[in-house]
Amino acid sequence: MSRGSAVDQKGFRLFAYGTLLAGEREHALLGDSERLGSAATQPLYGLFEVGPYAAMVAGGSTSVRGDLYLVSRETLLAIDVARQVPLLFKRARVSLDDRTEAEAYVMSADQVRGQRRVRGGIWLERFRPNAERSGAWSSWARGRSRKR
Repeated sequence: MSRGSAVDQKGFRLFAYGTLLAGEREHALLGDSERLGSAATQPLYGLFEVGPYAAMVAGGSTSVRGDLYLVSRETLLAIDVARQVPLLFKRARVSLDDRTEAEAYVMSADQVRGQRRVRGGIWLERFRPNAERSGAWSSWARGRSRKR
């Protein structure tokens, strides 16, 4: 396999960044795929919460973080069906921060318009309080909830 390729004789390199991650609801779709380790994209994407799905979109400035898996063709096709490719998601090659590529499931910018952006590009931290929310209104609201 060439260093930058998303495919080799053993299968496909798949970048999982959302509901396919360990502990998430669709992780079982990966079956007995081999986890190759943690990975991150180059800062060229955006990550959004679209209903029950995580959606990565090209054209942003975020480095999305996740895990890299080696998956068989059969597993990849089963995930394609579950992800409703090409109606809901599209499978595309994405650029990783180590200058290699991997397959990933992405949506278009139109599909995520008006949806909640996951700041920091880490799906598993989507419910963490936003450190940027430290203005006067936020301080007042936090203080008010403590008085009750």
